[in-house]
Amino acid sequence: MRNAAVGTGLLAALTLVAACTRAPAPIDPLPPQPTAPAASPTPPCTPEGIRITETGVSAAMGLRAMGLDLVNCGDQPYELRGYPAVRLRDADGDRITVRIVPGATGITSGFDAPPTRVVLRPGERAGAALLWRNTVTDATVVATEGRQLDVAPVSGRPAYPVALDGPIDLGNTGRLGVSAWKRRDPEPTTEPAAPSGPPSTADVPVNPL
Repeated sequence: MRNAAVGTGLLAALTLVAACTRAPAPIDPLPPQPTAPAASPTPPCTPEGIRITETGVSAAMGLRAMGLDLVNCGDQPYELRGYPAVRLRDADGDRITVRIVPGATGITSGFDAPPTRVVLRPGERAGAALLWRNTVTDATVVATEGRQLDVAPVSGRPAYPVALDGPIDLGNTGRLGVSAWKRRDPEPTTEPAAPSGPPSTADVPVNPL
């Protein structure tokens, strides 16, 4: 009987230990946290020490104007004189035949300033623009839509891909105007202006005599 009691007690103890060491219930994983969209990467500085990017498109009544920005990201002065040399490609990377117009003849007016010599020191910028109309003048001609853009600083120099925020929708006009490079004004500073007069003593405590 004693052995039976001992066995019964041992079995109860083992059952209690097993109950106490039971694996914890699984915990539901936390839902994934939303992540902010990744910013567009800055293009690398090219071997000749420049970087060309798009600065946005303005549109009104079928007329489009897209800015180009060229920065001297090298360590030597960089000279420009002339117009950007541009090439358009479709979504498959095939080249699109487009008439490149220096200025804006046949597109609009007030876009034909002649090129001047621009020498950019490291960190300085120049700007140019592309101009076109999104119009369809002949229903029998397929509309042109450029999805990829290559830009050389001037004709004869290497061209580099420029990321686009949207298509260059030429309709079936087949013309793309290009302005000459111009020096960009430096970014305005946000430092407060220095005081022009003597400092005020209105809030300065005065020791009693």
